[in-house]
Amino acid sequence: GGLLIVAAVIAIVLANSPLSGWYEGLRDTKAGFQFGDWSFEMTVGHWAADGLLAVFFFLAGLELKREFVEGDLRKPSRAIVPIAAAAGGVIVPALIYIFFTGNDPQLSHGWAIPTATDIAFAVAVLAVVGSKLPLALRTFLLTLAVVDDLIAIVIIAIAYTSALSLGHLFAALVPLAGYWLLAHYGRNLFRKDKGAAWFLLLPLGIIVWALFYLSGIHATIAGVLLGFSVPVRPARGETGDEMSLAETFEHRFRPLSAGICVPLFAFFSAGVSFAGMDFAALTSPVVLGIALGLIVGKPIGITLAVFLTTRVQRINLDPAIKWLDIVAVSMIAGIGFTVSLLISELAFPIGIPEHELSKSAILIASTFAAIFG
Repeated sequence: GGLLIVAAVIAIVLANSPLSGWYEGLRDTKAGFQFGDWSFEMTVGHWAADGLLAVFFFLAGLELKREFVEGDLRKPSRAIVPIAAAAGGVIVPALIYIFFTGNDPQLSHGWAIPTATDIAFAVAVLAVVGSKLPLALRTFLLTLAVVDDLIAIVIIAIAYTSALSLGHLFAALVPLAGYWLLAHYGRNLFRKDKGAAWFLLLPLGIIVWALFYLSGIHATIAGVLLGFSVPVRPARGETGDEMSLAETFEHRFRPLSAGICVPLFAFFSAGVSFAGMDFAALTSPVVLGIALGLIVGKPIGITLAVFLTTRVQRINLDPAIKWLDIVAVSMIAGIGFTVSLLISELAFPIGIPEHELSKSAILIASTFAAIFG
């Protein structure tokens, strides 16, 4: 969370300083390579969103699978409240955004921007301010954020997919299947030599990512599916003290994701220029829809969903959690940074006013959500 803040602040300062030309030139510099008929030439900012964030989403896939196999999402009775909360926290912000943008198809394309919760920021804020809060509340926020990530992944895959190439998509299934088989049935090899996993699985993962990119589906979805393909439980013959392959990968990839990939994405995505922005711009439908969706929509959607679920299903919250705790956590869930910025990149291309306005709204709303929470 701290690294994200530093990267975002540096980007904003550069974008509003005499070095703005250098910053924008670096972000928009094209880099890549040609492989036969396949072209992978993108801007540096695009590489950060499609390439570096694939590592972040790979970890999200590992976390989601772990929750479904061994965590709170394994038991429906424990999972139903945070799942309902996550759904409410997606639906209400989207409705608020659509209310402000009306029937304008260009503006309404950003309806999913205020639906995302940044798990890194949210948990970091809760850790700073909530050291004396019950552990069950942190578990609730973690589960809510994980389900929120899953919903965001599905939205990106369905609503923000460009022209779909079925040939590349079906071709991606072959190395993905090979990755799954190797991860599950090559574990004896990996147990003897953990380094072998890198030499065998990493090339397959890169091929899956490349084919997803060429298929038109956002390449970060490849990271999620690769994460789902890694076994969570230790293999037969392994003791309980040994880490599973999922735990090994999570242990090794998290520093890369949290320390390099996500901060670099924030650096290239959060550089909003405030030059020329006035009160009219900051009260535009896009800004109001995103800001109120995150600051107001998230708390209303999450709290209302929890209230209805506990009343209709007669499921009780953990006794240590008070209703004021739920309201506070729902406000913290309004911090929509990493995934919201990604969706704004997909919804509004560089060059139109909404590109900068949507990012400004995300930064402003996330700041206030953290303060209010």
